[in-house]
Amino acid sequence: MDTIIEQGTPSVNKWIIALTVILPTFIEVMDTSVVNVSLPHIQGGLNAGLDESTWVLTSYLVSNAVIIPITGFLSNILGRKRYLIGSIILFTFASMLCGSAPTLGILILARILQGIGGGALQPISQAILLESFPKKEHGMAMAIFGMGVVLAPTIGPVVGGWITDNLSWRWVFYINLPIGILSVFMTILFIFDPPYIKQRKNGKVNYFSLMLLFLWVGCLQIVLDKGQREDWFESNFIITLSIISFISFLIYIVRELYADDPILDISVFKDKVFLAGNFILFTGFMSFFGSIVLLPLFLQNLMNYTAMWAGLVLGPSGLATMIVMFMVGRLLNRGAPPYLLLMLGLSLISFAVISMGKFTLNAGFWQLCWPRVIQACGMGMFFVPLTAATYVNIPKEKIGNASSIFNLLRNLGGSFGTAIATTHLARSEQFNQTMLVKNVVPYREEFWTLWHKVVGFLHYPISFPIPDSKPLALIYMEVRRQAGMLAFNDSFIFLGTITMFLVPLALILRKK
Repeated sequence: MDTIIEQGTPSVNKWIIALTVILPTFIEVMDTSVVNVSLPHIQGGLNAGLDESTWVLTSYLVSNAVIIPITGFLSNILGRKRYLIGSIILFTFASMLCGSAPTLGILILARILQGIGGGALQPISQAILLESFPKKEHGMAMAIFGMGVVLAPTIGPVVGGWITDNLSWRWVFYINLPIGILSVFMTILFIFDPPYIKQRKNGKVNYFSLMLLFLWVGCLQIVLDKGQREDWFESNFIITLSIISFISFLIYIVRELYADDPILDISVFKDKVFLAGNFILFTGFMSFFGSIVLLPLFLQNLMNYTAMWAGLVLGPSGLATMIVMFMVGRLLNRGAPPYLLLMLGLSLISFAVISMGKFTLNAGFWQLCWPRVIQACGMGMFFVPLTAATYVNIPKEKIGNASSIFNLLRNLGGSFGTAIATTHLARSEQFNQTMLVKNVVPYREEFWTLWHKVVGFLHYPISFPIPDSKPLALIYMEVRRQAGMLAFNDSFIFLGTITMFLVPLALILRKK
Protein backbone atom coordinates (compact mmCIF):
# COMPACT_ATOMS: atom_id res chain seq x y z
CA MET A 1 0.00 0.00 0.00
CA ASP A 2 1.20 3.51 -0.77
CA THR A 3 -0.91 5.19 1.88
CA ILE A 4 -1.20 4.98 5.63
CA ILE A 5 -4.72 5.19 7.03
CA GLU A 6 -5.37 5.57 10.77
CA GLN A 7 -8.60 6.47 12.45
CA GLY A 8 -8.84 10.26 12.52
CA THR A 9 -5.76 10.72 10.29
CA PRO A 10 -6.00 11.81 6.61
CA SER A 11 -4.61 9.40 4.04
CA VAL A 12 -1.34 10.67 2.53
CA ASN A 13 1.06 8.91 0.18
CA LYS A 14 3.95 7.60 2.29
CA TRP A 15 6.56 8.69 -0.28
CA ILE A 16 5.29 12.29 -0.13
CA ILE A 17 5.55 12.11 3.66
CA ALA A 18 9.12 10.78 3.32
CA LEU A 19 10.14 13.63 1.01
CA THR A 20 8.48 16.19 3.29
CA VAL A 21 10.39 15.19 6.42
CA ILE A 22 13.75 14.34 4.82
CA LEU A 23 14.21 17.79 3.20
CA PRO A 24 14.57 19.80 6.44
CA THR A 25 16.47 16.94 8.11
CA PHE A 26 19.02 16.88 5.31
CA ILE A 27 19.83 20.61 5.46
CA GLU A 28 19.92 20.54 9.28
CA VAL A 29 22.42 17.66 9.43
CA MET A 30 24.49 19.17 6.62
CA ASP A 31 24.81 22.38 8.67
CA THR A 32 26.85 20.46 11.26
CA SER A 33 29.70 20.08 8.74
CA VAL A 34 29.13 22.63 5.96
CA VAL A 35 30.43 25.54 8.07
CA ASN A 36 33.73 23.81 8.97
CA VAL A 37 35.49 24.67 5.71
CA SER A 38 34.12 28.23 5.81
CA LEU A 39 35.49 28.99 9.28
CA PRO A 40 38.72 30.72 8.12
CA HIS A 41 36.65 32.98 5.82
CA ILE A 42 34.21 33.78 8.66
CA GLN A 43 37.18 34.53 10.91
CA GLY A 44 38.61 36.99 8.39
CA GLY A 45 35.28 38.51 7.38
CA LEU A 46 34.23 39.29 10.96
CA ASN A 47 37.74 40.10 12.24
CA ALA A 48 37.68 37.35 14.87
CA GLY A 49 40.38 35.21 16.48
CA LEU A 50 40.59 31.44 16.04
CA ASP A 51 39.27 30.56 19.51
CA GLU A 52 36.42 33.04 19.15
CA SER A 53 35.40 31.80 15.71
CA THR A 54 35.22 28.14 16.80
CA TRP A 55 32.21 29.11 18.94
CA VAL A 56 30.33 29.34 15.63
CA LEU A 57 30.58 25.53 15.55
CA THR A 58 30.30 24.87 19.29
CA SER A 59 27.20 27.04 19.84
CA TYR A 60 25.29 25.14 17.14
CA LEU A 61 26.34 21.71 18.40
CA VAL A 62 25.46 22.48 22.03
CA SER A 63 22.02 23.99 21.34
CA ASN A 64 21.29 21.18 18.89
CA ALA A 65 22.30 18.51 21.40
CA VAL A 66 20.15 19.79 24.28
CA ILE A 67 16.99 19.89 22.13
CA ILE A 68 17.23 16.37 20.66
CA PRO A 69 16.46 14.43 23.90
CA ILE A 70 13.35 16.49 24.73
CA THR A 71 11.86 16.39 21.24
CA GLY A 72 9.44 13.55 22.02
CA PHE A 73 8.37 15.30 25.22
CA LEU A 74 7.74 18.64 23.45
CA SER A 75 5.93 16.91 20.58
CA ASN A 76 3.43 15.46 23.02
CA ILE A 77 2.86 18.83 24.68
CA LEU A 78 2.72 21.08 21.61
CA GLY A 79 1.54 18.58 19.00
CA ARG A 80 4.06 17.04 16.65
CA LYS A 81 2.95 18.84 13.48
CA ARG A 82 2.85 22.23 15.20
CA TYR A 83 6.27 21.64 16.78
CA LEU A 84 7.78 20.48 13.48
CA ILE A 85 6.52 23.57 11.62
CA GLY A 86 7.77 25.86 14.38
CA SER A 87 11.20 24.19 14.34
CA ILE A 88 11.57 24.56 10.56
CA ILE A 89 10.52 28.23 10.71
CA LEU A 90 12.99 28.94 13.53
CA PHE A 91 15.80 27.09 11.72
CA THR A 92 15.12 28.97 8.47
CA PHE A 93 14.82 32.38 10.16
CA ALA A 94 18.04 31.74 12.13
CA SER A 95 19.82 30.76 8.88
CA MET A 96 18.88 34.16 7.44
CA LEU A 97 20.23 35.85 10.57
CA CYS A 98 23.48 33.87 10.29
CA GLY A 99 23.98 34.95 6.70
CA SER A 100 23.38 38.62 7.46
CA ALA A 101 25.22 38.76 10.81
CA PRO A 102 27.38 41.94 11.02
CA THR A 103 29.40 40.76 14.05
CA LEU A 104 30.64 37.49 15.50
CA GLY A 105 28.42 37.86 18.59
CA ILE A 106 25.25 38.08 16.49
CA LEU A 107 26.41 35.13 14.37
CA ILE A 108 26.92 32.97 17.47
CA LEU A 109 23.49 33.98 18.83
CA ALA A 110 21.91 33.12 15.46
CA ARG A 111 23.71 29.76 15.45
CA ILE A 112 22.24 28.99 18.89
CA LEU A 113 18.74 29.70 17.54
CA GLN A 114 19.52 27.62 14.46
CA GLY A 115 20.57 24.68 16.65
CA ILE A 116 17.40 24.98 18.78
CA GLY A 117 15.25 24.92 15.65
CA GLY A 118 17.22 22.15 13.97
CA GLY A 119 17.57 19.82 16.96
CA ALA A 120 14.00 18.55 16.71
CA LEU A 121 14.09 17.76 12.98
CA GLN A 122 16.02 14.48 13.15
CA PRO A 123 14.00 12.62 15.84
CA ILE A 124 10.64 13.91 14.57
CA SER A 125 11.45 12.92 10.99
CA GLN A 126 12.53 9.45 12.07
CA ALA A 127 9.41 8.95 14.20
CA ILE A 128 7.11 10.06 11.35
CA LEU A 129 8.83 7.74 8.86
CA LEU A 130 8.59 4.74 11.19
CA GLU A 131 4.89 5.39 11.71
CA SER A 132 4.15 6.09 8.04
CA PHE A 133 5.68 2.86 6.72
CA PRO A 134 4.47 -0.61 7.79
CA LYS A 135 6.89 -2.50 10.06
CA LYS A 136 7.97 -4.82 7.26
CA GLU A 137 9.02 -1.70 5.27
CA HIS A 138 10.95 -0.04 8.09
CA GLY A 139 14.18 -0.94 6.30
CA MET A 140 13.23 1.22 3.32
CA ALA A 141 12.04 4.01 5.64
CA MET A 142 15.39 4.04 7.43
CA ALA A 143 17.22 3.95 4.09
CA ILE A 144 15.50 7.25 3.25
CA PHE A 145 16.28 8.68 6.69
CA GLY A 146 19.86 7.44 6.45
CA MET A 147 20.43 9.36 3.25
CA GLY A 148 19.93 12.49 5.33
CA VAL A 149 21.94 11.70 8.45
CA VAL A 150 24.82 9.83 6.76
CA LEU A 151 25.03 11.49 3.33
CA ALA A 152 24.57 15.09 4.53
CA PRO A 153 27.74 15.35 6.69
CA THR A 154 29.71 13.70 3.88
CA ILE A 155 28.80 16.18 1.16
CA GLY A 156 28.67 19.14 3.56
CA PRO A 157 32.39 20.00 3.15
CA VAL A 158 32.07 19.75 -0.65
CA VAL A 159 29.09 22.14 -0.74
CA GLY A 160 30.64 24.46 1.82
CA GLY A 161 33.98 24.56 0.01
CA TRP A 162 32.42 25.31 -3.37
CA ILE A 163 30.07 28.03 -2.05
CA THR A 164 32.81 29.70 -0.02
CA ASP A 165 35.27 29.71 -2.92
CA ASN A 166 32.81 30.87 -5.58
CA LEU A 167 30.30 33.04 -3.67
CA SER A 168 30.73 33.96 -0.01
CA TRP A 169 30.59 32.25 3.38
CA ARG A 170 27.22 33.97 3.95
CA TRP A 171 25.65 31.87 1.19
CA VAL A 172 26.43 28.73 3.20
CA PHE A 173 23.49 29.87 5.36
CA TYR A 174 21.34 31.52 2.70
CA ILE A 175 20.92 28.23 0.77
CA ASN A 176 18.75 26.99 3.65
CA LEU A 177 16.06 29.62 2.98
CA PRO A 178 14.28 28.22 -0.12
CA ILE A 179 14.43 24.65 1.22
CA GLY A 180 13.10 25.77 4.59
CA ILE A 181 10.18 27.69 3.07
CA LEU A 182 9.28 24.74 0.82
CA SER A 183 9.46 22.38 3.81
CA VAL A 184 7.04 24.51 5.84
CA PHE A 185 4.39 24.44 3.10
CA MET A 186 4.82 20.68 2.54
CA THR A 187 4.54 20.00 6.27
CA ILE A 188 1.30 22.02 6.49
CA LEU A 189 -0.18 20.07 3.58
CA PHE A 190 1.02 16.50 4.19
CA ILE A 191 1.94 15.90 7.87
CA PHE A 192 -0.74 15.12 10.49
CA ASP A 193 -0.61 14.10 14.14
CA PRO A 194 -1.57 10.48 14.91
CA PRO A 195 -4.52 9.89 17.28
CA TYR A 196 -2.37 8.97 20.29
CA ILE A 197 -0.77 12.44 20.24
CA LYS A 198 -4.10 14.24 19.68
CA GLN A 199 -5.73 12.37 22.56
CA ARG A 200 -2.81 12.59 24.97
CA LYS A 201 -3.34 14.66 28.08
CA ASN A 202 -0.48 17.02 28.81
CA GLY A 203 1.41 16.13 31.97
CA LYS A 204 3.14 18.48 34.34
CA VAL A 205 6.46 19.88 33.14
CA ASN A 206 9.25 19.04 35.55
CA TYR A 207 11.40 22.14 35.15
CA PHE A 208 14.12 20.89 37.50
CA SER A 209 14.62 17.73 35.41
CA LEU A 210 14.59 19.88 32.28
CA MET A 211 17.33 22.08 33.74
CA LEU A 212 19.40 19.02 34.70
CA LEU A 213 19.06 17.64 31.18
CA PHE A 214 20.24 20.92 29.64
CA LEU A 215 23.15 21.06 32.08
CA TRP A 216 24.58 17.58 31.55
CA VAL A 217 24.10 17.46 27.78
CA GLY A 218 25.24 21.06 27.18
CA CYS A 219 28.31 20.88 29.44
CA LEU A 220 29.30 17.50 28.00
CA GLN A 221 29.06 18.84 24.43
CA ILE A 222 31.26 21.84 25.27
CA VAL A 223 33.81 19.56 26.97
CA LEU A 224 33.99 17.30 23.92
CA ASP A 225 34.23 20.19 21.48
CA LYS A 226 36.73 22.31 23.41
CA GLY A 227 38.66 19.60 25.30
CA GLN A 228 41.61 19.10 22.97
CA ARG A 229 42.04 22.83 22.36
CA GLU A 230 42.07 23.45 26.14
CA ASP A 231 44.40 20.47 26.81
CA TRP A 232 41.62 18.52 28.52
CA PHE A 233 41.97 18.18 32.30
CA GLU A 234 44.89 20.56 32.47
CA SER A 235 42.21 23.24 32.11
CA ASN A 236 40.09 24.37 35.07
CA PHE A 237 37.35 25.29 32.57
CA ILE A 238 37.12 21.67 31.29
CA ILE A 239 37.34 20.19 34.81
CA THR A 240 34.51 22.42 36.08
CA LEU A 241 32.20 21.61 33.16
CA SER A 242 32.97 17.88 33.45
CA ILE A 243 32.03 17.85 37.15
CA ILE A 244 28.81 19.79 36.47
CA SER A 245 27.89 17.42 33.64
CA PHE A 246 28.59 14.26 35.66
CA ILE A 247 26.69 15.35 38.79
CA SER A 248 23.75 16.67 36.73
CA PHE A 249 23.61 13.38 34.81
CA LEU A 250 23.47 11.26 37.98
CA ILE A 251 20.74 13.38 39.59
CA TYR A 252 18.80 13.48 36.32
CA ILE A 253 18.83 9.66 35.93
CA VAL A 254 17.60 9.14 39.50
CA ARG A 255 14.76 11.65 39.05
CA GLU A 256 13.68 10.21 35.69
CA LEU A 257 13.57 6.64 37.05
CA TYR A 258 10.98 7.62 39.65
CA ALA A 259 9.05 10.31 37.72
CA ASP A 260 5.43 9.62 36.75
CA ASP A 261 5.77 11.52 33.48
CA PRO A 262 9.50 11.59 32.62
CA ILE A 263 10.93 13.98 30.05
CA LEU A 264 12.97 11.14 28.56
CA ASP A 265 11.54 7.69 29.28
CA ILE A 266 14.68 5.58 29.78
CA SER A 267 12.63 2.48 30.58
CA VAL A 268 12.92 1.57 26.86
CA PHE A 269 16.45 0.39 27.67
CA LYS A 270 14.89 -2.62 29.39
CA ASP A 271 14.56 -4.05 25.89
CA LYS A 272 17.96 -5.66 25.24
CA VAL A 273 17.60 -5.21 21.47
CA PHE A 274 17.08 -1.46 21.85
CA LEU A 275 19.96 -1.28 24.36
CA ALA A 276 22.37 -3.22 22.12
CA GLY A 277 21.32 -1.27 19.04
CA ASN A 278 22.02 2.06 20.72
CA PHE A 279 25.42 0.89 21.97
CA ILE A 280 26.41 -0.25 18.46
CA LEU A 281 25.06 3.03 17.04
CA PHE A 282 27.01 5.18 19.52
CA THR A 283 30.29 3.34 18.99
CA GLY A 284 29.84 2.99 15.22
CA PHE A 285 29.17 6.71 14.73
CA MET A 286 32.11 7.47 17.02
CA SER A 287 34.38 5.68 14.52
CA PHE A 288 32.56 7.10 11.47
CA PHE A 289 32.70 10.76 12.52
CA GLY A 290 36.26 10.38 13.79
CA SER A 291 37.41 9.14 10.39
CA ILE A 292 35.55 11.78 8.34
CA VAL A 293 37.10 14.48 10.56
CA LEU A 294 40.61 13.06 10.13
CA LEU A 295 40.53 12.48 6.37
CA PRO A 296 40.03 16.15 5.30
CA LEU A 297 42.70 17.19 7.85
CA PHE A 298 45.12 14.69 6.34
CA LEU A 299 44.38 15.83 2.81
CA GLN A 300 44.70 19.56 3.54
CA ASN A 301 47.51 19.58 6.11
CA LEU A 302 49.82 16.92 4.66
CA MET A 303 48.80 16.44 1.03
CA ASN A 304 48.20 20.19 0.40
CA TYR A 305 44.72 19.63 -1.07
CA THR A 306 42.41 22.64 -1.20
CA ALA A 307 39.11 22.49 0.70
CA MET A 308 37.33 21.85 -2.59
CA TRP A 309 39.59 18.96 -3.62
CA ALA A 310 39.46 17.47 -0.13
CA GLY A 311 35.69 17.51 -0.47
CA LEU A 312 35.91 15.81 -3.86
CA VAL A 313 37.79 12.88 -2.31
CA LEU A 314 34.70 12.36 -0.16
CA GLY A 315 32.33 12.98 -3.08
CA PRO A 316 32.16 9.49 -4.70
CA SER A 317 31.30 7.99 -1.31
CA GLY A 318 28.02 9.95 -1.29
CA LEU A 319 26.80 8.20 -4.42
CA ALA A 320 27.91 4.84 -3.01
CA THR A 321 25.96 5.47 0.22
CA MET A 322 22.75 6.28 -1.67
CA ILE A 323 22.95 3.18 -3.88
CA VAL A 324 23.78 0.80 -1.03
CA MET A 325 21.12 2.21 1.32
CA PHE A 326 18.45 1.78 -1.36
CA MET A 327 19.59 -1.81 -2.02
CA VAL A 328 19.70 -2.64 1.69
CA GLY A 329 16.21 -1.20 2.18
CA ARG A 330 14.88 -3.45 -0.59
CA LEU A 331 16.65 -6.50 0.88
CA LEU A 332 15.17 -5.86 4.31
CA ASN A 333 11.68 -5.51 2.80
CA ARG A 334 12.16 -8.95 1.25
CA GLY A 335 13.08 -10.52 4.58
CA ALA A 336 16.88 -10.36 4.68
CA PRO A 337 18.16 -10.75 8.29
CA PRO A 338 19.20 -7.30 9.55
CA TYR A 339 21.97 -8.67 11.78
CA LEU A 340 23.77 -10.32 8.84
CA LEU A 341 23.72 -7.09 6.82
CA LEU A 342 24.87 -5.21 9.92
CA MET A 343 27.80 -7.59 10.47
CA LEU A 344 28.84 -7.21 6.83
CA GLY A 345 28.56 -3.42 7.06
CA LEU A 346 30.67 -3.23 10.24
CA SER A 347 33.30 -5.48 8.65
CA LEU A 348 33.50 -3.25 5.57
CA ILE A 349 33.78 -0.10 7.71
CA SER A 350 36.55 -1.64 9.82
CA PHE A 351 38.45 -2.82 6.72
CA ALA A 352 38.12 0.59 5.04
CA VAL A 353 39.26 2.65 8.03
CA ILE A 354 42.20 0.33 8.73
CA SER A 355 43.10 0.66 5.02
CA MET A 356 43.25 4.44 5.54
CA GLY A 357 45.92 3.66 8.13
CA LYS A 358 48.14 2.52 5.23
CA PHE A 359 48.06 5.84 3.36
CA THR A 360 51.41 7.33 2.38
CA LEU A 361 52.46 10.83 1.38
CA ASN A 362 52.73 9.60 -2.23
CA ALA A 363 49.12 8.38 -2.44
CA GLY A 364 47.17 9.44 -5.52
CA PHE A 365 43.61 10.79 -5.73
CA TRP A 366 41.92 7.43 -6.42
CA GLN A 367 44.05 5.62 -3.84
CA LEU A 368 42.58 8.04 -1.31
CA CYS A 369 39.03 7.70 -2.68
CA TRP A 370 38.55 3.95 -2.67
CA PRO A 371 38.79 3.28 1.10
CA ARG A 372 36.23 6.06 1.62
CA VAL A 373 33.90 4.49 -0.97
CA ILE A 374 34.19 1.10 0.79
CA GLN A 375 33.46 2.79 4.11
CA ALA A 376 30.40 4.46 2.57
CA CYS A 377 29.10 1.08 1.37
CA GLY A 378 29.61 -0.25 4.89
CA MET A 379 27.71 2.70 6.39
CA GLY A 380 24.75 1.90 4.14
CA MET A 381 24.76 -1.66 5.48
CA PHE A 382 25.30 -0.38 9.03
CA PHE A 383 22.78 2.40 9.60
CA VAL A 384 19.71 1.03 7.80
CA PRO A 385 19.49 -2.51 9.27
CA LEU A 386 20.63 -1.28 12.70
CA THR A 387 17.85 1.30 12.88
CA ALA A 388 15.20 -1.09 11.59
CA ALA A 389 16.23 -3.79 14.09
CA THR A 390 16.65 -1.47 17.08
CA TYR A 391 12.99 -0.33 17.02
CA VAL A 392 11.49 -3.79 16.46
CA ASN A 393 10.00 -4.06 19.99
CA ILE A 394 9.10 -0.38 20.48
CA PRO A 395 5.34 0.35 20.35
CA LYS A 396 4.14 3.27 18.20
CA GLU A 397 3.27 5.53 21.11
CA LYS A 398 6.87 5.28 22.39
CA ILE A 399 8.64 5.72 19.05
CA GLY A 400 8.95 9.51 19.48
CA ASN A 401 10.67 9.08 22.85
CA ALA A 402 12.86 6.22 21.56
CA SER A 403 13.82 8.28 18.52
CA SER A 404 14.94 11.15 20.77
CA ILE A 405 17.23 8.78 22.68
CA PHE A 406 18.50 7.14 19.49
CA ASN A 407 19.39 10.45 17.83
CA LEU A 408 20.92 11.87 21.02
CA LEU A 409 23.29 8.91 21.24
CA ARG A 410 24.09 9.17 17.54
CA ASN A 411 25.02 12.85 17.96
CA LEU A 412 27.01 12.18 21.14
CA GLY A 413 28.78 9.31 19.37
CA GLY A 414 29.84 11.74 16.66
CA SER A 415 31.04 14.27 19.24
CA PHE A 416 32.98 11.63 21.19
CA GLY A 417 34.47 10.35 17.93
CA THR A 418 35.65 13.81 16.90
CA ALA A 419 37.17 14.46 20.34
CA ILE A 420 38.85 11.05 20.54
CA ALA A 421 40.19 11.19 16.97
CA THR A 422 41.70 14.68 17.27
CA THR A 423 43.18 13.92 20.71
CA HIS A 424 44.64 10.60 19.56
CA LEU A 425 46.09 12.34 16.49
CA ALA A 426 47.76 15.10 18.56
CA ARG A 427 49.19 12.66 21.14
CA SER A 428 50.38 10.24 18.45
CA GLU A 429 52.06 13.05 16.50
CA GLN A 430 53.98 14.11 19.60
CA PHE A 431 55.08 10.53 20.26
CA ASN A 432 56.15 9.85 16.67
CA GLN A 433 58.02 13.13 16.44
CA THR A 434 59.94 12.28 19.61
CA MET A 435 60.86 8.86 18.19
CA LEU A 436 61.93 10.25 14.80
CA VAL A 437 64.01 13.07 16.26
CA LYS A 438 66.22 10.44 17.92
CA ASN A 439 67.46 9.52 14.44
CA VAL A 440 68.25 13.11 13.41
CA VAL A 441 71.63 13.35 15.15
CA PRO A 442 75.06 14.19 13.68
CA TYR A 443 76.68 10.83 14.57
CA ARG A 444 74.29 8.86 12.34
CA GLU A 445 75.16 8.26 8.70
CA GLU A 446 71.50 8.74 7.66
CA PHE A 447 71.59 12.29 8.99
CA TRP A 448 74.50 13.29 6.76
CA THR A 449 72.92 11.61 3.74
CA LEU A 450 69.79 13.68 4.28
CA TRP A 451 71.91 16.78 4.99
CA HIS A 452 73.69 16.55 1.62
CA LYS A 453 70.36 16.03 -0.18
CA VAL A 454 68.95 19.18 1.43
CA VAL A 455 72.08 21.17 0.63
CA GLY A 456 71.88 20.02 -2.98
CA PHE A 457 68.21 21.00 -3.07
CA LEU A 458 69.10 24.49 -1.87
CA HIS A 459 71.80 24.80 -4.61
CA TYR A 460 74.47 26.10 -2.28
CA PRO A 461 77.88 26.55 -4.05
CA ILE A 462 80.46 24.10 -2.75
CA SER A 463 82.87 26.95 -1.93
CA PHE A 464 80.15 28.93 -0.15
CA PRO A 465 79.99 28.40 3.62
CA ILE A 466 76.77 26.51 4.23
CA PRO A 467 74.59 28.12 6.93
CA ASP A 468 73.33 25.63 9.55
CA SER A 469 69.85 27.03 10.12
CA LYS A 470 68.16 26.62 6.75
CA PRO A 471 69.01 22.94 6.04
CA LEU A 472 68.16 22.04 9.64
CA ALA A 473 64.84 23.86 9.37
CA LEU A 474 63.94 21.88 6.24
CA ILE A 475 65.01 18.61 7.89
CA TYR A 476 62.84 19.43 10.92
CA MET A 477 59.86 20.23 8.67
CA GLU A 478 60.23 16.83 7.01
CA VAL A 479 60.45 15.12 10.41
CA ARG A 480 57.20 16.80 11.44
CA ARG A 481 55.57 15.82 8.16
CA GLN A 482 56.56 12.18 8.56
CA ALA A 483 55.46 12.21 12.22
CA GLY A 484 52.10 13.61 11.11
CA MET A 485 51.73 10.85 8.53
CA LEU A 486 52.47 8.16 11.12
CA ALA A 487 50.02 9.82 13.53
CA PHE A 488 47.21 9.73 10.96
CA ASN A 489 48.03 6.07 10.25
CA ASP A 490 47.86 5.21 13.96
CA SER A 491 44.59 7.09 14.45
CA PHE A 492 42.85 5.45 11.48
CA ILE A 493 43.93 1.97 12.64
CA PHE A 494 42.72 2.76 16.18
CA LEU A 495 39.25 3.77 14.92
CA GLY A 496 39.02 0.80 12.57
CA THR A 497 39.89 -1.61 15.37
CA ILE A 498 37.09 -0.20 17.56
CA THR A 499 34.59 -0.94 14.77
CA MET A 500 35.94 -4.48 14.38
CA PHE A 501 34.96 -5.32 17.97
CA LEU A 502 31.33 -4.39 17.21
CA VAL A 503 30.89 -7.16 14.62
CA PRO A 504 29.99 -9.99 17.06
CA LEU A 505 27.63 -7.69 19.02
CA ALA A 506 25.32 -7.61 16.00
CA LEU A 507 24.29 -11.19 16.89
CA ILE A 508 22.20 -9.74 19.72
CA LEU A 509 19.85 -8.30 17.08
CA ARG A 510 18.92 -11.74 15.69
CA LYS A 511 15.18 -11.18 16.11
CA LYS A 512 12.82 -11.07 13.14
